[in-house]
Amino acid sequence: MTDTAVDVRTVSPRAPRQGVVHRLLRNPLFVVPAIVLFAIVLVSVFAGVISPASPTLAQLGSVNAPPGPGNLLGGDGAGRDVLSRLLFAGRLTLLGAATTVTVAILLGVTSGLVAGYVGGWFDHVSGWVANLLIVLPGTIVLVALFTVVGPNVILTMVILGFMMAPNFYRVVRTQVIAVKNELYVDAARVSGLSDVRIVSRHILYVVRAPIIILGATIGGAAIVVQAGLEFLGLGDPSTPTWGGMLLDAFNNLYNGPHLLWPPGLMIGITAMSLLLIANSVRDALAGSDGVGRGRRAKLMATTGSTAAVRTAAVPPVQGGAGAPEAPSDAIDPEAYLDIRDLAVAYDGPEGAIEVVHGVDLSLRSGEILGLVGESGSGKTQVSLSVLGLLPAGGRIVTGSIAIGGRELTGLPAKQFRALRGSSIGYIPQEPMSNLDPSFTIGSQLCEPMRSALGVSKDVAKRRSLELLERVGITDPQRVFDSYPHQISGGMAQRVLIAGAVSCDPELLIADEPTTALDVTVQAEILELLRDLQRERELTVLLITHNFGVVADLCDSVAVMRGGEIVEHGSVSDVLARPRHPYTRALLGSGLEHAPLREYREPVPTSVQIPVSAAAAAPTLAHEEGRA
Repeated sequence: MTDTAVDVRTVSPRAPRQGVVHRLLRNPLFVVPAIVLFAIVLVSVFAGVISPASPTLAQLGSVNAPPGPGNLLGGDGAGRDVLSRLLFAGRLTLLGAATTVTVAILLGVTSGLVAGYVGGWFDHVSGWVANLLIVLPGTIVLVALFTVVGPNVILTMVILGFMMAPNFYRVVRTQVIAVKNELYVDAARVSGLSDVRIVSRHILYVVRAPIIILGATIGGAAIVVQAGLEFLGLGDPSTPTWGGMLLDAFNNLYNGPHLLWPPGLMIGITAMSLLLIANSVRDALAGSDGVGRGRRAKLMATTGSTAAVRTAAVPPVQGGAGAPEAPSDAIDPEAYLDIRDLAVAYDGPEGAIEVVHGVDLSLRSGEILGLVGESGSGKTQVSLSVLGLLPAGGRIVTGSIAIGGRELTGLPAKQFRALRGSSIGYIPQEPMSNLDPSFTIGSQLCEPMRSALGVSKDVAKRRSLELLERVGITDPQRVFDSYPHQISGGMAQRVLIAGAVSCDPELLIADEPTTALDVTVQAEILELLRDLQRERELTVLLITHNFGVVADLCDSVAVMRGGEIVEHGSVSDVLARPRHPYTRALLGSGLEHAPLREYREPVPTSVQIPVSAAAAAPTLAHEEGRA
């Protein structure tokens, strides 16, 4: 097991929180403003204990008094102690800013997550409301509110939070749309996690950095806006606030110019501290995730496109008009997976475009079926139909899909989600892209088991370690604690296999599980799949380009071209006596022990998709002896 021996011993895993905290504590741009902001909050909270006088006590001799022993920061225009008012003013000012940020985050982040992930009518309506709030003149609205409700700072900050929410909405929605189609999110759907858990665990975790930055920015803006409204005289004169102190200082500018400095500095220092802290946290979070993303980007750049269909969590068939109906007597009682007359179509500008045409497949329990064909032939569309994860716009127009005698077409999304992971396991291609770079391997293995099987955290961890050891990883604990960027592609594929069988499914769909791996690791992965299939008596649908893999692993084979099954039979029959011209062309495209050949005429097809057999399957080999 060459792959496992190389990587596991070089891993140096760190817990995510320790990594972030360690970076923050070493960054002076975080430590210094954090101490300053903590001190401001602390003295504001305990102002009643540490202030030298009451903030409302007026003394005639202290009117516009300069700083001195009796008044460390002087007296204001009414003879009140500036230091005491400054400490008490922090309470309401900080509370108002926190109220604005909280309301804006609750409304903006929640609506942005739903709009970006679900889309549909909610996306349109929420986008219209956000645009309306953005174009409203905020200051005029708040001034008008003051004339209605009076000088109520908290209510004013709540309304300001409503008006700031579109900023969060736009940022979060854009980020979610970019993240929701990542392959590791698709993998979470296939493992059976609910949309709520996917959003809260995988998507929200990724968009946290812009939320932190924007929250700090809006917090500082809220302090400035509140101070500006009070400076205009829209606050309560009897309540000490930093904005009210600025107004008093302006009214006594010539008699007490020193009164401008305390509230002005507090507003500036607080807003600056918030921004510095937010930027430091953002950098620390990016540092903990950046290596994994860099490795993943490098892998995708060197291997080309992800070659996987981007999926959305929608059921394969929506109920109502147009949903296919399959009679119960069409289900083969002896087949565990039975697909009858399956047709898949996508909505286009000129009407529905059918990409899979009348596919019939039957797979008995414990058998391995190889689904072979060139890229674009419809193999993945068939597997996604079985998983109930057709991309947005795709639907099953006719046909039946049954697993263990249970009809799946028309099944509600909640019931379909319960089947993923527990009844249907999935091994995707591109292993690195199907692991979330933000979480450890262990957390990604445990989460589906805790969701689908309802086991405890300790039980899930124990099962994960056992599975990692079973798939050939020599140091399971170290890999369990590692991040995806700390393991190789071969080890990542083993992790995905462990995850696919972690909830004890009966049907395993393997979508080109060895495509992105080198030849040596491919052989190890195929051997592992064969052993696991025998141990667990799995029914396996194997999607591949390689007839050598089919000859080595499968019981039967189906050849697809242009969305149709052109040949289906046992491996020995198809490899030894191919009947369809396209099958013969694929088998004849192998380069092993073959003399130089002249140009081959294209094989006709009922679907007009241009194809070159030699380019479609350059590695396919005809191995009659092995079959």
